[in-house]
Amino acid sequence: MDIHFENVMPHPLASIEHSSDSIWGSKVSLRAGHKILLNASSGKGKSTFAMTVFGIRTDYDGIVRYDDRDIQSFSVDEWVLIRQRKIATVFQDLQLFHNLSVAENLLLKNQLTDFKTEQEIKNLLAVLEIDHKWNDRCGLLSMGQQQRVAIVRALCQPFHWLIMDEPFSHLDERNSVRCLEMIATECDAQKAGFVLTSLDDDERFPYDYELKL
Repeated sequence: MDIHFENVMPHPLASIEHSSDSIWGSKVSLRAGHKILLNASSGKGKSTFAMTVFGIRTDYDGIVRYDDRDIQSFSVDEWVLIRQRKIATVFQDLQLFHNLSVAENLLLKNQLTDFKTEQEIKNLLAVLEIDHKWNDRCGLLSMGQQQRVAIVRALCQPFHWLIMDEPFSHLDERNSVRCLEMIATECDAQKAGFVLTSLDDDERFPYDYELKL
């Protein structure tokens, strides 16, 4: 599934000066299966981009299309299926259930599609060295641990695209690289693409290409 931006300009960002290579106000296509870095300084719309692609924000001019469909034409039922099976995301604020355990957060997500076994989920946590937190409440974890849980949760579904909004902001270099390697492996297994937003250039991974806001 390709994602197309056609002269999209979020209303809150219309008064801000954007560079000539910004995706805002331009025609840009995110091609299926590509691994993309979206680089932008604060206030340029990284979170707005993520929420627009995910269909949460609709306050923009222009058109966003999945293949040939304007995303604003999707019904509520269509969005439910899209968010279960086509677009996964890691929000900047993570949106974990803090009063639930790591296990409950992950299994609740996985039960929507039964995409992974419980052991497969535990194996992903083990790669990121947080499998010992399985029964701990998410609200008691450090921010870095919560980010790793949110990344694993996003992988507990089938998807064509994984949209991640600054997913490594609380992680050290070693854990960031581990997460990137795991994400790339999962995307390759599904022939899926990802977009990772960042405040600066990120040379930890051989992205297919870089976009700017």
